[in-house]
Amino acid sequence: QISALAGLAPFAKDSGGKRGQRHIAGGRAVVRAALYMPALSAITHNLVIRALYQRLVQAGKHHYVAITACMRKMLVILNAMLRSGKPWKASHHP
Repeated sequence: QISALAGLAPFAKDSGGKRGQRHIAGGRAVVRAALYMPALSAITHNLVIRALYQRLVQAGKHHYVAITACMRKMLVILNAMLRSGKPWKASHHP
């Protein structure tokens, strides 16, 4: 999956019946660094990404966790656009 290649997919640290914390691990740091500033811009200017960010922050997630989730969402959207060859439409992402 593309988010795993970029190091934006959550990685579980589970063992037996114990459920560990989820964190991002591995992947390409260059991709993560390249997505950080566009994610901040999207949070400001894109209604879909802003709604995701606000929902996560209101749910008690840390600011940086919410930004990382927005970066992953952007990456998934970009991958879908490349795969389908169609432009992005906000109406497809509630």
